[in-house]
Amino acid sequence: MDVVAEIQAAKELSEALGCIVRGFGADTGTLHLLDEDGLLHLKALSGEFPPPVLAVIREIPVGKGMAGLAVARAQPVDACNIQTDTSGDVRPGAKTTGMEGAVVVPVFDDTRVVGALGIANRGERVFSEEEKAALIAAGRALAAR
Repeated sequence: MDVVAEIQAAKELSEALGCIVRGFGADTGTLHLLDEDGLLHLKALSGEFPPPVLAVIREIPVGKGMAGLAVARAQPVDACNIQTDTSGDVRPGAKTTGMEGAVVVPVFDDTRVVGALGIANRGERVFSEEEKAALIAAGRALAAR
């Protein structure tokens, strides 16, 4: 079964996110959706996150951090190694996750950005353009739920 089919078969968002994390060989994942207040709200989580990180990622302003930037730019934001990233896209708190390779893509409902889908690995990782496109497709499948 492919990842999109697994997402469609999942009963809950957290189960669907777990399918994505496993399908991409990642260690953690997050799904944030835009709410009426204009903030990204954490809707699903896969993997372990330190409590201080959870407190910060429950609500994210558009334009802040990797998830907020992916939504603002309507394009993927990635880091080969969060721990050593100097691009300015990675917030200092992200380093406390212990993750290194990460990518966050916008979640689209047709052409409208409705959220952000992120996955990360404990080790360095460069995500290919094909992987980013597949992750965007997975996000579209989540939005269609």
